[in-house]
Amino acid sequence: MDYQGTVIRPPSEAGSIILQVTVGCSHNRCTFCGAYKDEPFRYKDQAIIAADLAYAARFFPDNSRLFLADGDVLTIPQHRLLALMDSIREQLPAVRRIRLYGNGKSIRSKSLADLQALKDRGLDRIYMGLESGDEEVLAAIKKGNTAQQLIAAARKVREAGIFLSITVLLGIGGLGGSSRHAIATAQVLNQMYPNQIAALTVMPIPGTPLHNDIVQGRFQLPDELAMLQELKTLVSHITLDRVQFQANHASNFLPLDCRLVRDRETVLAWIDQAIAGEIPLMPDYMRAL
Repeated sequence: MDYQGTVIRPPSEAGSIILQVTVGCSHNRCTFCGAYKDEPFRYKDQAIIAADLAYAARFFPDNSRLFLADGDVLTIPQHRLLALMDSIREQLPAVRRIRLYGNGKSIRSKSLADLQALKDRGLDRIYMGLESGDEEVLAAIKKGNTAQQLIAAARKVREAGIFLSITVLLGIGGLGGSSRHAIATAQVLNQMYPNQIAALTVMPIPGTPLHNDIVQGRFQLPDELAMLQELKTLVSHITLDRVQFQANHASNFLPLDCRLVRDRETVLAWIDQAIAGEIPLMPDYMRAL
């Protein structure tokens, strides 16, 4: 398989075929992200993609899941995307579930009919980064979307019948804005109606604007106890029913995997125990992106 630059996939796609069809990120301005800083966004040559599909068909013919990398595949023109999905179905008939990253802008650029056509060809999950529901935070991290724009994108995905996984970032509001960030994020999530929420903890990457702000004293990252309090505030304000909530990414201090609101009181008790030191936290040397 031909992989160019840094290829990133969600943890849940560990067993999937990773087919890289774009390189880099179409936005590539988020202050906390260092994944694609040295890689200009581009579509991969269709001959290379065809060769990768042939390779996958030869060596992974029985795999039922495929992840389209990088960020952001939905910028590919619709006719090319449909042709790609048809090729996947033709050469990898065992693949039943196709997933990808989608940002708010590219999702909104697709009509509901566009998304439904992709779903009909196997697209069953979109991973979208919210990061924060707080407008000041979204502007500060250069997300390129307002909260209302992200809500509109999320609702379109759900209306198309596609599984929606939303990522939020603990700590991205800074110490002073921690509570405001958590409450606003929960309020936006309540309007998005995602199937899954994945909470990650900010880990500053050297060379990124966020890391520079921390070094220069312009941004104060919450410590582990403040992160736990932020997590508690977030969970407390989520009112969705039957949403999968996961904070089991390697960046987190306290791994969680639960169903909200069913498990909320149990989860809040766990967080309180962790704050009190009764449950051990993940040590820094074991945390990673």
